[in-house]
Amino acid sequence: MPQPQVRPGATVEDLYKVEGKAEIVGGEIVLMAPAGFRHGRVAFAVASSLREYERTAGRGFALPDNVGFIVNLPNRRSFCPDAAYFVGEPSGPKFLEGAPIFAVEVRSEEDYGPAAEKRLAAKRTDYFAAGTRVVWDVDFLRDGRVRSYSAERPEEPRVFDRGQVADAEPALPGWSVSVDSILKG
Repeated sequence: MPQPQVRPGATVEDLYKVEGKAEIVGGEIVLMAPAGFRHGRVAFAVASSLREYERTAGRGFALPDNVGFIVNLPNRRSFCPDAAYFVGEPSGPKFLEGAPIFAVEVRSEEDYGPAAEKRLAAKRTDYFAAGTRVVWDVDFLRDGRVRSYSAERPEEPRVFDRGQVADAEPALPGWSVSVDSILKG
């Protein structure tokens, strides 16, 4: 997959005009390549499970890929996770104000190597600074693992392997999903 394209000098109003998935990072719109089949299916499997949790939890909203979250960080104005759970106010046709309580990032082919690891760690740091409680790093391409990072221990992920059940504690009490079910998409 190609590296993300960057457009400098971006505002939230500019982000509304972008066709496709993008985020504002460092004052620039960073365009993201469309997801492939497996990537999309993995993200959809997580979002589908979150939707079931929403129905029973009585609070919050499960969200699929390509939903924008507006934040106010020094180096970031938005997130666009692959799946998320949000407990704020719905925004109708607009992007959501604030960070999701739980965000899911599914790795793509370009998400490997030292530069990618640094970029992914910086994004997790931004999520936590914006108020996200748990961020999943889902690796279906290489090791079949879900790494669950929490704001309380951002450098010490809990690792869920195939054959295990993953959760998003403490962000989503009582929710869990089989790693095998999401990785098969």
